[in-house]
Amino acid sequence: MSLSLEELVALADAGAVDTVVVAITDMQGRLQGKRCSIRYFLEEVVPHAAEACNYLLAVDVDMRTVDGYSMSSWERGYGDFVMQPDLATLRLTAWNPGTALVLCDLAWEDGTPVVASPRQVLKRQIARLEERGLVAHVGTELEFIVFQDSFEEAWKKGYDHLTPANQYNIDYSITGTSRVEHLLRRIRNQMTGAGLYVESAKGECNLGQHEIAFRFAEALTTCDNHSIYRTAAKEIAAQEGMSLTFMPKWDEREGNSCHIHISLRSPDGGLVLAGEKDHGFSPLMNHFLAGQLACTRELTYFLAPNINSYKRYVEGSFAPTAIAWGRDNRTCALRVVGHGPSLRVENRVPGGDVNPYLAVAALIAAGLHGIERELPLEAEFHGNAYTSDRPRVPATLREAAQLLRESKMAWDAFEPAVIDHYQNAARVEIEAFETAVTDWERFRGFERL
Repeated sequence: MSLSLEELVALADAGAVDTVVVAITDMQGRLQGKRCSIRYFLEEVVPHAAEACNYLLAVDVDMRTVDGYSMSSWERGYGDFVMQPDLATLRLTAWNPGTALVLCDLAWEDGTPVVASPRQVLKRQIARLEERGLVAHVGTELEFIVFQDSFEEAWKKGYDHLTPANQYNIDYSITGTSRVEHLLRRIRNQMTGAGLYVESAKGECNLGQHEIAFRFAEALTTCDNHSIYRTAAKEIAAQEGMSLTFMPKWDEREGNSCHIHISLRSPDGGLVLAGEKDHGFSPLMNHFLAGQLACTRELTYFLAPNINSYKRYVEGSFAPTAIAWGRDNRTCALRVVGHGPSLRVENRVPGGDVNPYLAVAALIAAGLHGIERELPLEAEFHGNAYTSDRPRVPATLREAAQLLRESKMAWDAFEPAVIDHYQNAARVEIEAFETAVTDWERFRGFERL
């Protein structure tokens, strides 16, 4: 459950909590940090913060130090940055007994923010919205594939010949999902215990694929909850002797998506997107949606940050290839759903590997681009967008990184240090892939070439 500091002290005095996880979300969307004793957390971390090596925002997915980052390098000595706990995120973690968790913002020793930190990137865009008297509400729908193998067994097998939790398409199947309800129920209930509002769980198309949906909230809260859930789901699966993956394209079947729903309100909760114009839109909604359409290609890197991200974009797979908008049209990159207070835009481009802070920051920046320039909204798309002549989602990470690098809109909306930082992250990922010898190459070439 969510905790006040006073409640944490009471639980500590009663011996119910002895550990606090102090964490940040890194570039790859993972929680990184340290486990502190409750006494040290209350006596030192709360009043003075904690420290961590600044390489946490300058490594690849394997935690290898790589060059090209201005904030952290061997030349700069790989010093520390400061982890400042945001006590509004303090909560219990029922899947780890006796443990609480708090998320942190990152700052340098002089108190200035670490601007390339994903949470800070989002807070900057939220502040831009606030300047216009707007608040973003966001929901994320994160899919994953469950395997009967443990994470250790999967590693030993080289992630080959794993046994999915279901052997056939269980999209919406009650019978199929009941096979792993012991795991899904634990995740749902223990996320509720951590302060998340669970809506539902359902089966998906790929073998062993599932989705647990959570109630929307203000943008920062949703992204915090998303990061906690993504880590917790893996930890709970491991405790059950199972494993799961959020990777966008595990195999040639349907990939793991992370559809992001976004709407805007006034600070008092008033409606700003619904109106009397066509489709029940307000002028603001027209501009907001037009901005999404105009900027999706150049901001796709923030929605799809890895090589594997781009394997999802296959025609007829429920992953988008065409940048168009339609009312309740799942062939479009932007699907508009709801009416009145529920009116929102569902962005279907992100996959399960998405860093929610960076993605939502990109959606806000794109929407503001449309609002500030009063961009007109193109006509709604009807029919099958896969076969349309609309602009396409970038096909590779290299293309997406180049579009970001060349985007004047991105350089204007984000601090230059942010664009430089994530351009380097893209370079590192591309170079790592291009120098790797894959199983596919060995299978095709060992004997037959």
